[in-house]
Amino acid sequence: MRIKKGDLVEVISGKDKGKRGKVLRVIPKENKVIVENVNMVKRHQRPIPQLREGGIIEREAPIYASKVMVVCPACDKRTRVGYRFTEDGKKVRYCKKCGEIIDKD
Repeated sequence: MRIKKGDLVEVISGKDKGKRGKVLRVIPKENKVIVENVNMVKRHQRPIPQLREGGIIEREAPIYASKVMVVCPACDKRTRVGYRFTEDGKKVRYCKKCGEIIDKD
């Protein structure tokens, strides 16, 4: 998967189209991601003693990775992601629009 935890992504289709958020979790087995404040669902939660109270809670549900695109930190546009090697032989992701490296490491 070209999307990693901590990436800023934009939703490109569905009810949340146009929303941006940070990736909280990646589920590669199902090809899904959980994005902050996107695809919010309501869940009825039973109270558990000494842990949490019950009620209706709202939380993020997984969304298909194909419905989101990475936002380049340099040009602030959603973009496709490519791979290249740096001079020291490290494999990094880069923005296909502006050519800047996306990885912060």
